[in-house]
Amino acid sequence: MTETEIRHPVVGPRRYRNGEKMVQGSDPVWQAALDHGLIGIEVDVRSSNSFVVPETGHEFINMCSCDYLGLNSHPAIIEGAIQALREAGTIMLSNSPTRIRHTLDARLEEELGRLFDSPVLLGMSCTALTSGILPLVASGQLAPGGPRVMVFDRFCHFCMSYVKPICADESLVLTCDHNDLDYLEALCRRYPSVAYVGDGAYSMGGSAALAGLLELQDRYGMFLYLDDSHSLSFTGERGEGFVRSQLSMNELTVITASLSKGFGVGGGVAMLGSQHMVDFLSRHGGPVGWSQQMALPLVGASLASAAIHRSPELGELQRKLQSNIECFDGLLPTSFSGNGLPVRRVTVGDSDRAIQLSAELYRRGFYSSAVFFPIVPKGEAGIRIMIRADLSHEMLASLAGHVTELTSAL
Repeated sequence: MTETEIRHPVVGPRRYRNGEKMVQGSDPVWQAALDHGLIGIEVDVRSSNSFVVPETGHEFINMCSCDYLGLNSHPAIIEGAIQALREAGTIMLSNSPTRIRHTLDARLEEELGRLFDSPVLLGMSCTALTSGILPLVASGQLAPGGPRVMVFDRFCHFCMSYVKPICADESLVLTCDHNDLDYLEALCRRYPSVAYVGDGAYSMGGSAALAGLLELQDRYGMFLYLDDSHSLSFTGERGEGFVRSQLSMNELTVITASLSKGFGVGGGVAMLGSQHMVDFLSRHGGPVGWSQQMALPLVGASLASAAIHRSPELGELQRKLQSNIECFDGLLPTSFSGNGLPVRRVTVGDSDRAIQLSAELYRRGFYSSAVFFPIVPKGEAGIRIMIRADLSHEMLASLAGHVTELTSAL
């Protein structure tokens, strides 16, 4: 046998991801979702509560939208995007924002900094920010204390788990059970520097055990990296979110959030403990500094959204959302009832039942996404329902009635 005929194994150690196993376990379910017409749906949008499939005329209400306050169709935000495009005369500057950026970008960074009372860094997306920041936390470059043991919450969003292999090239990476503060404290006692990675408000429901996490930070200097995309705008006096509204920023905390959910536009933002961290990440944050910037219409839309966040309208929208959350909890109690957050999950067990439930709801005029492994653990499949401010109580009552009827028949 010649050297070119020798076959060497090429499968990696798969310590933090196993693409083959994930695809084998989930693709048949994705195919079932496709077979039931639940993915790849193309629509015309008549209004935020009226989506229409042109080919069939089927009309439905989208219950998987994260536009919690209904801002992404707000006239002022649309006009902000148009005005920015006219003012700039270009879609974006196609170079690294580390080197050159438009004055509109600088204006937005200052505005969000004032709004959230924290130095901020902008990004193309929350995922791009996370990909750039977490490896630097692991390597000990973002805060004193050297390389940190990176502890990822079992339920943290994919965009953070996705970076585990890169972090593992810098330091020890571990996964903890959801909100397991005892385990975290044991690690803080065992290792000199620890960082916890999780969500503020979780995409599949629930929230971080924030009070306990802050106590561990005070006691052991634990670094906190929290993605709070699912609470930005509808929590806090100025929409600063679940986490930021309960802590003072410091150099051992990073809060990231998508601007494409409650904020109603697009892009991402990181709230940081100092301007030094902003400057450092602008230079060394990988994807943060590549030749990709928020499109300028989105920057203009964000400035308009920030203005709404400073107006009484924000409080009105927040109250509408809370009223809808309370209404839904009264109609269809779930394990997350009463937490004040808009994500609800109805668990039915296996993925086939989740697909059946989602398909029948869709036929009746409500689209709620079927969630299954790896989105949720095996055996916990179901549907995810996103409650928004621009839904009526009548719509929620109709949805809850259908879900109650269908789940009792499964």
